[in-house]
Amino acid sequence: FLICWLTCSLFQRTFRSSSRAMHVMPAWVIDKYGNNDVLRFTRNASFPLITYPNEVVIKVHAAGLNPLDVGMRGGYGAASMSMKRDPLNLKQSGSEFPLILGREVSGVIMECGLDVKYFRERDEVWAAIPPWKQGSLAEFVVLSGNEISHKPKSLSHTEAAAIPYVAATAWSALVNTGGLSKDNCGNKRVLILGGSGGVGTFSIQMLKAWGAHVTVTCSQNAERFVRELGADHVVDYTAGPVQEPLRVMEKFDLILDNVGGDTERWALSLLKPWCGAKFVTLVTPFLQNTDQMGLADGMMKTFVTVASKALKHLTSGVHYRWGFFAPSGPALDEVRSMVDAGQIRPVVEKTFSFSQVPQAFAKVEEGHARGKTVVQIIGGGEYS
Repeated sequence: FLICWLTCSLFQRTFRSSSRAMHVMPAWVIDKYGNNDVLRFTRNASFPLITYPNEVVIKVHAAGLNPLDVGMRGGYGAASMSMKRDPLNLKQSGSEFPLILGREVSGVIMECGLDVKYFRERDEVWAAIPPWKQGSLAEFVVLSGNEISHKPKSLSHTEAAAIPYVAATAWSALVNTGGLSKDNCGNKRVLILGGSGGVGTFSIQMLKAWGAHVTVTCSQNAERFVRELGADHVVDYTAGPVQEPLRVMEKFDLILDNVGGDTERWALSLLKPWCGAKFVTLVTPFLQNTDQMGLADGMMKTFVTVASKALKHLTSGVHYRWGFFAPSGPALDEVRSMVDAGQIRPVVEKTFSFSQVPQAFAKVEEGHARGKTVVQIIGGGEYS
C-alpha cells in the first residue's frame, strides 16, 4: 500500500508540474488590430493543444515574416478569417484575440496526434501556416500533418523558415493555377512582375530549375540580385514605363503578377494569344471586399469581378486568373527535394532575435525587400 501511495503521489506531482509548465508559453500577440504598437510580448500565452488526431505540436526554432503578417496586424482579412475560425458564428466578436502572427515555421515535432503516420516526435519540419490559425511567433504551434513537411537537411532552421510561405504561394499560383510543372516548363516563357521580393525570388529559382525562360521586372539596384538567382532578362521599372521594353519582346506563356495596380491594363497584351497563356495575379480584392462589405456581399462582388474579367480576356485568347496562398505539405515535399539538390536556396535579407519582433515587423513594413525577414525563436536571444 505504501509503495502504491508513493507511486501515485509522485505521479500526481510530476503530472501537475508538467501540466503547469506546459499550460502557458512565451509569445508575441496582438489584442486588437493596429500599427506596431499593438504587438505585445507575454510569457502567459495559451499553450496550443492537439484537438484533432491528425495534428502535431511543433517547438518553433525560427519564424519567417511576410507582408501578410503586417496586413493581418492591421486587420486585413479579419472578416474572412473570422468566418474560417468560427463558421457557425458561435463565438463573440473579437474572440480571435490574443492573436499570434507569423505564417512560416521551422522547428521540431514535440508531440503527434494518434492519426499522424508520416512524422514522429523529434522530426525536424517546416510549414506554411494558414492565416486563420495561431502563428509561429511563439514557443510552440499546432498544425495538421498535411500542412507540414520534413525540413531540408541542407538548411538551418533560420534558413528554412524563409521558404514555406513564399513556396506555397508560388506553387499555388504557378502550378495549381498556372498549370506549370517540371515536365512542361522547358519551352515556356514566363514574366514575373515584381521579382525581388519573397515570392518572386522563389519563383525565379523554381522556374529556372524546371527549364523555363524567366523575365523579371524590378528596380535597377536589384538587377544583379535577381540575375544571380537565374533570371534570363531583367527590366528596370524605374527607367520609364515598364510595358514599353516588354512589348518588343517575344510574347509570354505565363505572367505572374506580384505588383497589382494598373498592370492588368497592359500586361495581358504581352501573352501569346490562343495558346492557353495565363495571367495569374496574387494581388486580388477578395479580402478587402469582405472586410469592407461583409462576407456575403464581399464574396458576391468578388465573384462578379473575377468572372467578368476572365470572360473579357478570354475573348482575346488569354486566361485571367487569381492566385491565392494555399498551405500544402506535399508541395513542400517537392520543394525540399529541390532545395537539397541545390536548385533552390533561401534568400534571407535580415534576421532578428525573438525580443526584436517589433523591429522585424518594421523592416517588413518598409517594403522593397531583397529576400526574407526571419525571427530566431531559439538561439536568437532571451524571451524578453
